[in-house]
Amino acid sequence: MKTIVITGGASGIGLAITNLFVKKGFRVFFLDYNKENGKSTEGSLKNQEGNATFLQCDVSSLNDVKTAFDQIPDKIDVLVNNAGISHIGNLETTSEEDLDRLFQVNVKGVFNCSQTALPKLKANKSGVIINMCSVAATIGLPDRFAYSMTKGAVLSMTLSIARDYVADQIRCNCISPGRVHTPFVDGFLAKNYPGQEKEMFDKLAATQPIGRMGKPEEIAAMVYYLASEEASFITGSNFNIDGGFLGLKA
Repeated sequence: MKTIVITGGASGIGLAITNLFVKKGFRVFFLDYNKENGKSTEGSLKNQEGNATFLQCDVSSLNDVKTAFDQIPDKIDVLVNNAGISHIGNLETTSEEDLDRLFQVNVKGVFNCSQTALPKLKANKSGVIINMCSVAATIGLPDRFAYSMTKGAVLSMTLSIARDYVADQIRCNCISPGRVHTPFVDGFLAKNYPGQEKEMFDKLAATQPIGRMGKPEEIAAMVYYLASEEASFITGSNFNIDGGFLGLKA
């Protein structure tokens, strides 16, 4: 049975990844900051006879990450760095606190988890690291200054890890989603556009040429492929899943 570690695995895209890998028979360890969501997800999956273990963890804290990984087997097959947070703002409206907060989770979190997982991947004599990036890493989006900065770093870290550990049979790739319909989107619209949720949702969905937002399950399916033996010739790559946002925009 293969072992996978998923960060931010109790909600949104992370939850879809957790659910899929449990169904596929993996031994799943999913980390999340939200204890309530994590415990609820763990209970639901165990009721379905799935092999899933929740570990509460703040990925921005190296001590937290080390404590979590101490409870994970000495050999792992896959690490999915999915945990991340967003921010709305340009250069002028982004505070130092905003920048630091996003850096700690989105960049340092990937560093903490990848570095801590590395000995367990090496012990396995092969392994896969999959980082959740974003189209924001490669295109200028309005009011996403800090978020784009962190996702650019994720892309660069992916390339560096892939280069440095290819001889250890460790593959590293990243996925760059466009807009995906998650609870975060619904919460953002309710907070910022009360009474206009449907209108704004349709407007955001229309920014993808395909005419809709992505589904978390579609991102999870790409994660599953990249973690599989069928993708054994792929490393150091970035996969856009964006409904044509990058490739088809006029």
